[in-house]
Amino acid sequence: MIIIGEKLNGSIPAVAKAIAAKDEAFIRERAKLQADAGATFLDVCASVEEAVEAETLVWMICQIQSVTDVPICVDSPSAQTCLRAMPFCKRPGLINSVSMEGDKIDTIFPVIADTDWQCVALLCDNDGIPDSVEKRMDVFHAIMAKAKQYGIAPSRLHIDPLVVTLSTDQTALLVFAECCRRIKAEYPDIHITSGLSNISYGLPACRCAKTSTTPS
Repeated sequence: MIIIGEKLNGSIPAVAKAIAAKDEAFIRERAKLQADAGATFLDVCASVEEAVEAETLVWMICQIQSVTDVPICVDSPSAQTCLRAMPFCKRPGLINSVSMEGDKIDTIFPVIADTDWQCVALLCDNDGIPDSVEKRMDVFHAIMAKAKQYGIAPSRLHIDPLVVTLSTDQTALLVFAECCRRIKAEYPDIHITSGLSNISYGLPACRCAKTSTTPS
């Protein structure tokens, strides 16, 4: 099991407050807690305005690397921000993420092609999240064609078939599970990742931990 710790995300109010205050101790402590708990990667997402996002990510990465050598998962909706933050990571980690939306995959894949960096790939495209297994698999095959084009081995990819909440789609888990089965049948060495807590978002009396996991 590959565990991607996701508690250093600026969308979390306590983390946003720490980022705004440049609270180094808070970032370091939260990084160390996740590392000590066995995280394989530490996801780092600033969730600030794009104009200051890269410098904020770099500041966070520096704090994290002062207390742990767990690889960084660089997380941003901006491909350019990911690329600007990568050189500050002391060891190859994980890029979060690419998809078939826009040109992000053609921006990220050429840069990581001849490196040891890994990458999360989401099964969505310019039309959003497909509503069927077949359409998500079409996106998957397009991503794998890009990976082949740039010489990126399946073992370096973490495919996210995208868990959506059961409160809005009662077939969400079935679609996700079937995508997982088909993907692993085609590429046994590939990783499957997900934000597992998404499935219960909005459901009553649920206090599930927000943890991303990747069976390997």
